[in-house]
Formats: sequence, C-alpha cells, structure tokens
Amino acid sequence: MKPQAASNLEIQEGEAINQVEVLGLPSRRLMNQSVGMVSRKKSLGGILVVDDESANRKLLRLILEDAGYDILEAEDGQEAINVLSSGETSIAVDLIITDLNMPKVDGFEAIASFQKEYPSIPVIVLTGIGDREVEISLRRQGVSDYLLKPVDVRALIASVTDAIAQRQLSCA
Repeated sequence: MKPQAASNLEIQEGEAINQVEVLGLPSRRLMNQSVGMVSRKKSLGGILVVDDESANRKLLRLILEDAGYDILEAEDGQEAINVLSSGETSIAVDLIITDLNMPKVDGFEAIASFQKEYPSIPVIVLTGIGDREVEISLRRQGVSDYLLKPVDVRALIASVTDAIAQRQLSCA
C-alpha cells in the first residue's frame, strides 16, 4: 500500500461527525486491520494529551497510539494537573502535549504547574496560536516544541520521539 500525502478521518462526537484532514503517513493500525492483522507492540512511552476540543484529543490519540504510544487525556489544564497529582493512572507520563486556549486552567498556567511539579516531563505545545513572541517565550520557559494546528503528522511524531528520547537521556 502506497503512503498518501493526506487522508481524511471521521471522528464521531455525539450526533456530529467531524472530518479532519491528517497530513502525513496513513495509519499502519488501520492498514493492518484492513488485512486482518492486529498487533500490539511494546509501548514507546506514555503521553498526556491536554485539549478542550474532544475531536482534537481523539485525533491525537489515533495518531499517537498508531505510532506506539499509550495515551491519557485531559480536557483542560486543571484536569491534567489532577491526573498527574493523583498518581492513579496505569500509564507513566513521559510527555505532555497541551493546547494553550482552554477553560478553567489554560495552557500557560498548566505549563507553569507542570514545570514546577514535574520538571523532568517534557511539554510540547500544540496550538492554533501562531504568535512568534508567545512561541519564543514558552521555549525560553523550557517547552520542548511549539507546533501549530493543523499539525503535520510527521512533524508531531518527530517532536514526540525527540522529546521522549531527551527525557530518557536526562533521566539515565
């Protein structure tokens, strides 16, 4: 099967169906399922995805699980902080991917909390805010990467792989 430049995923959310264009490689999991082969390989790490848009969380879950990662979800910064502080997850969090504009506790506040309480966990920002000054400020605060929506799948996977590898090197 030949890779496609872009494909569409339909994500059902209640009665509405959101169509999302995914740039990058086709899903190996979906390709394997289409020929009757479903395999579960060892996880490459745990990722906490923080976004108030459930369609965005579902899309990231599909992409990242297909790439071999375990995923936890939070719909805002407060829920993400609660997930991390409870310690009651079966998945160890190796990376956090967060949006910036969210209700309750936004990404800016959440990032500050993550970096204070969990400085060894890298943070990638995935946002629609294309503001260079915001990006520079967050990178100076220690954010691993700053990606814009809609995200290119290859760029996302490369960023995730790099951030987790850097964490593993610093914790070794």
